[in-house]
Amino acid sequence: MSEEIELKQDGAVLSVVLNRPEVHNALTPGMIQRLTAVFQQLNERDDVRVVVLTGNGRTFCAGADLSHMLAAGQFSFEANVRDAEVIFDLMLMVEQCAKPVIARVNGTAVGGGVGLISSCDIVVAVERAKFSFSEVHLGIVPAVISPFVLGKIGVQNGRELFLTGERFSATRAKEAGLVQYVVPEEELDGKVQELIELLLQGAPGAQAAIKQLVRAVNGRPKEEVRDYTTHLIARRRESAEGLEGMSAFLQKRKPMWNEK
Repeated sequence: MSEEIELKQDGAVLSVVLNRPEVHNALTPGMIQRLTAVFQQLNERDDVRVVVLTGNGRTFCAGADLSHMLAAGQFSFEANVRDAEVIFDLMLMVEQCAKPVIARVNGTAVGGGVGLISSCDIVVAVERAKFSFSEVHLGIVPAVISPFVLGKIGVQNGRELFLTGERFSATRAKEAGLVQYVVPEEELDGKVQELIELLLQGAPGAQAAIKQLVRAVNGRPKEEVRDYTTHLIARRRESAEGLEGMSAFLQKRKPMWNEK
């Protein structure tokens, strides 16, 4: 029996692959637990610089497995809350991963699948991909994924797409801010590789700090983040990476993290 989550490492790049193509990569509780563990462990792995999240087959992810969702309707309220917390924690773990995370969207994403995409740093989708928040058609709501999705597409787009549950195109997803790049299927891997190469040129510690920086300053009044931002740049200037990077630039050589 094949693994529901496949891990493929090529040098400093780890591909995390959803592997239930026969059911559109719908997420089971076991898959959610495994994904959370993978992303949690990544923060301690120096051998991984970039993560690519994708799916096998022609669908990225159809969201949570509906048979489990239906069964959850018979759980106690407390058990239902715990079940939802596990999904929220997965999205948070992906978003807060210290490594840059690219979503390689190989096909349609629905509900929780869009939540996963919203938790990633850079999103590349094939032209034929469709997206939807289908929860409203099932009598439920996109509650757990909403903080991550609204952070990407904003309130105006979120209100409409959450309320209608309509399927929208990759082009609309790009216009809404969910997706950065839309490419023909034959160009998907090439674009992802291009982004990987760009990311590998950056300093890993600086990239982790940048991800924290974005979360810390987004949406806050400028005067509230004065100390945070000035202290952060001061720490980075005197860090080993900062000193190496600036020295390498002045000496017209590659920094140590980019020598391979």
